[in-house]
Amino acid sequence: MLLETTIIVVYSIALILIFLYALAQLNLLFNYLGSKNKEDNSPKYNLKNPDEIPYVTIQLPVYNELYVMERLLDNIAKIDYPEDKLEIQVLDDSTDESFEKTKKHIAQLQSTGLNIQHVLRDNRKNFKAGALKEGLKIAKGEFIAIFDADFMPQKDWLLRTIPYFKDTEIGVVQTRWGHINRDYSILTKVQAFALDAHFTLEQVGRNSKGHFINFNGTAGVWRKECIIDAGNWEGDTLTEDLDLSYRAQLKNWKFKYLEDVETPAELPVVISATRTQQFRWNKGGAENFRKMMWKVLKNENISAKTKVHGLLHLLNSTMFLSILTVAVLSIPMLYIKNEYAHLKMYFYVMGFFVISTIIFFICYWFMYKKTYGNSIKNFVQYIVMFFTFFSIAMGFSLQNSIAVLEGYVGKRSDFIRTPKFNISNITDSWKGNKYLRKKLSVNVIFEGLLMLYFAFGMYSAFIVGDQGGDFGLFPFHLMLFLGFGYVFFKSLSAKV
Repeated sequence: MLLETTIIVVYSIALILIFLYALAQLNLLFNYLGSKNKEDNSPKYNLKNPDEIPYVTIQLPVYNELYVMERLLDNIAKIDYPEDKLEIQVLDDSTDESFEKTKKHIAQLQSTGLNIQHVLRDNRKNFKAGALKEGLKIAKGEFIAIFDADFMPQKDWLLRTIPYFKDTEIGVVQTRWGHINRDYSILTKVQAFALDAHFTLEQVGRNSKGHFINFNGTAGVWRKECIIDAGNWEGDTLTEDLDLSYRAQLKNWKFKYLEDVETPAELPVVISATRTQQFRWNKGGAENFRKMMWKVLKNENISAKTKVHGLLHLLNSTMFLSILTVAVLSIPMLYIKNEYAHLKMYFYVMGFFVISTIIFFICYWFMYKKTYGNSIKNFVQYIVMFFTFFSIAMGFSLQNSIAVLEGYVGKRSDFIRTPKFNISNITDSWKGNKYLRKKLSVNVIFEGLLMLYFAFGMYSAFIVGDQGGDFGLFPFHLMLFLGFGYVFFKSLSAKV
């Protein structure tokens, strides 16, 4: 009975953690809906008054971005802001042929009178964080706008973000990500679905109540003084943006999130690129939990509720570990339930997962209908999209759980940037991209085995017990089978 008891306890703890996270999401939904009734009376710079126009530096950290550099530079050159109050830094760590092409393109832009500089360094120490820190040393701007290579801010982007810095307590203004290739494939639709929830429900839900949010690494502006005061960029985690965000807010800097300012960007279209991005984000989240947990708990200037939301925010990636634990143990639990009748009362805890799923379903619907509308047709499409997202997210749970565990034990790894493709519609092709990994991850093999494992779980529903089977977990195992199957076969067919 020791093994059975251990399985029940671990399974129950994982389910309760998922349930607590779902409750936090529900609270963020209430915050989000409540924020819509509030009028924004933030003080703003009057940029029509020359005396109020601050100097701005735009930083573009890039590394081997052959396919998107021309698009990036041409787009940034169109930014509408007084020329004498703007400089652009291309923080270029490239080691391939994109370097020379970028150099020539920058020279062409300089000939038009644009204040754009090609900023280089001798090594890639601390990767993106190191490049941003190096550029900051010579940045003239009072405010630092940052864009990754696949982002394309609108012409009036600075005019819509910089005014909010008139409030001297504001350290960061973050904008919402848009997706230029949202409908390219199931993979991009699922990524857009998840990111839309983050950039509406979570960012607004936290920011509206003064809880900690994060600069998202791009499509935002920092007050230079805030960066320095918080300790500057550090490269000891894979998510330097989350790290600096928490250090800044722990020093009482305020963040301003602008849901209405959308910054279009490109989603990864190949599963290997998505895996790279997911691994970095989830490992970085775990690293930041280790780094920031006690600092958040011990800080006397923030409320208990903000501390709870902050810890759950830092634990976001750990949900994948909880989901994988529940998934793997669900099949032994099915057999235990049907073998030991006296333990059946303990299986009411399974209801936590159903309730959690319903909560997520409700929360994400409010976000989905904001983009697509709330007609019956859109609701039906949402149901399909929600369960597709849920299945594929669970399919990524093995890799993301490994990332989380590596983050918690302190295993260091390089910052592997996400390959860009310059793809905006379904006719564009990613094949031939030189930055794609050419060998399969060993995790793919285990994802294939998990697909078979959950096929066995579905089969088990027909044979357990003596009452003609038990189909309570069948839908869950079906979703897991489809999710791991999708990730497995997509990884094989892409040959990356």
